[in-house]
Amino acid sequence: MMSGTHSRKIKTIIVDDEPPARRNLRALLKPVADIDLVKECGNGRDAVAGIRALEPDLVFLDVQMPEMDGFRVLEQLTDQPMPVIIFVTAYDQYALKAFEVSALDYLLKPFDDARFYKALSHARRQIAQQDAGLMGNKLLTLIASREITTDSQPRFPARLMIKATGRVIFIRTDEVDWIEACDNYVQLHVGGKTHLLRRTMTELEGALNPKQFARIHRKTIVNLNRVTQLRPHVNEHLVVLQDGTELKVSRGRREWLEQWLGRAP
Repeated sequence: MMSGTHSRKIKTIIVDDEPPARRNLRALLKPVADIDLVKECGNGRDAVAGIRALEPDLVFLDVQMPEMDGFRVLEQLTDQPMPVIIFVTAYDQYALKAFEVSALDYLLKPFDDARFYKALSHARRQIAQQDAGLMGNKLLTLIASREITTDSQPRFPARLMIKATGRVIFIRTDEVDWIEACDNYVQLHVGGKTHLLRRTMTELEGALNPKQFARIHRKTIVNLNRVTQLRPHVNEHLVVLQDGTELKVSRGRREWLEQWLGRAP
């Protein structure tokens, strides 16, 4: 960790799965004389390895990342001194109270330059005061907090976060009509509009409530509440949604869907 000597630069790591977000942080840090940016990480596993190996003084940590999020990164590091953490997050104001109660700093996406430099100034003071032990306790408290840990949140998300250029929007899961595979992305179809989400079909299928969403084809997940009928078409079957959209059903899912429609009110 950082010693009390002010001549030593602050070893810093950026952790964010979005390249534009990393570029933005890098650009903001570049003119800061006492910052030594030693690593950028695009996922949680790299972050854990980098923090262990480099022992940075300061980490800008994205909370929402696929596979291993920011909190799981911290859980992997509880056996060593914690760097000062500035969380970078798109959480809503209610969830941010958990950070505030723990007196931990965060940047709410999208943030402006003034807010960034205020957070950096706060971190610099913490490092100079050698508050690493106190910081570790605060982080452990946050990880254990019932407000913020993923274990205590509803198992199935009520909203999906879409990162668009320069902004973040939230889509309620119950407003999604159907979901379409698009390489390593998925396309959400919501009331005639489409939104691109950077997750695989398998990841999203595992995250959604199976009582509400079902995978009816290799490339398709459907909101069961939108299904009005299942009908034969040439050598296949189609589901018809409330808005008239017709989607192919794989042979393996047809029988299950027939049974579900028989049970549905």
